[in-house]
Amino acid sequence: MLRFLRIHPILVLACLSALAEVGLTQSTNDLPAAPSAVVQQQTAPPKRPAPRTETQAPAATPNSPGDAKSGTSQDDPAKPNGDAAEKLDTPDQGRPTITRTVNEVSVVFTVTDKHNHYVKDLAKTDFKVIDDEKAVEDIRSFRREHDLPLQVGLLIDASNSIRDRFKFEQESAIEFLSQTVRPRYDEAFVVGFDTEAEVTQDFTDSTEALSRGVRALRPGGGTAMFDALYKSCREKLLKSAQTGAVRRAIVLVSDGEDNASHVSREEAIEMALRSNAIVYTISTNFPGGGSGDKVLQRIADATGGRAFQPFQLSDVANAFAQIQDDLRSQYALSYRPPDFRHDGRYRTIEVLAQGRKGLRIRSRHGYYAPAE
Repeated sequence: MLRFLRIHPILVLACLSALAEVGLTQSTNDLPAAPSAVVQQQTAPPKRPAPRTETQAPAATPNSPGDAKSGTSQDDPAKPNGDAAEKLDTPDQGRPTITRTVNEVSVVFTVTDKHNHYVKDLAKTDFKVIDDEKAVEDIRSFRREHDLPLQVGLLIDASNSIRDRFKFEQESAIEFLSQTVRPRYDEAFVVGFDTEAEVTQDFTDSTEALSRGVRALRPGGGTAMFDALYKSCREKLLKSAQTGAVRRAIVLVSDGEDNASHVSREEAIEMALRSNAIVYTISTNFPGGGSGDKVLQRIADATGGRAFQPFQLSDVANAFAQIQDDLRSQYALSYRPPDFRHDGRYRTIEVLAQGRKGLRIRSRHGYYAPAE
């Protein structure tokens, strides 16, 4: 009995050892090595198939930023939105998204005869275009623009130099906006400038709000005209959302004498061209004119607008009326430039009439090609 008791613990230990070997073998094959591996095994996502060799663009959503290649942003009217964007760019369809930039230039212009009357019945074949001194082979689109929605900026010189005639200019501007801006179709903003530019009314289609913005202007200080034009084009026109084609215009009322701007005249003109804005100028240097008239003429000519030089105060209202007619009597065409490069360079434009004599065409003189 005593001998059995001595052997019994040995047998027990041998049995335990054998069981441990079986358990160890089972653990290495079937069980995780550590608690962290349990978590990893439970939460690890299923493996995705190997990526395709083609590069796929991310799916476009209404709130996604634009494609860097195409240069579009979420406010860009050329970029599709909503369901259309999902249909074009959804990667689940298994098709690579191809992005390409369309090198197309649009030009807006007016045509008048030798009596300065608008000519509104011309066709595409009546024009030819010279881009960067090379003839354009094909005008891709052509239309008469009599009823296009407008985005208009009214810039009024509120410096001390025009104090004596400021009230009449305000009333003429109010009448112009009331007759030009159509509710739910057009929109405008009002900027007054002396040493600084001040937006007294942001973009709106309310003629009452625009009238209040004009009446809120108060004369005083120096003249930062170039800054006002530059900032209006950059901060208002370029950043404004567009849902379709619009006509952009700036109406600048000033004596043209700038003594407080941080940008130059040519920098202001460049920004107007980049925002695709036509600039109309109305000189306040009447009755004898002034040195600033040449500056106003240069700005208007470069952007395809008109420079008005009234002989008396009552002619200011007539100038506003002619601008309104001009905005409703335009042509628009588009084309692909020959030998086009994305080099940021300024390229000249010349629109010429062919087959009819005595016609005067007024358009912008050039544009800046996009940079890479």
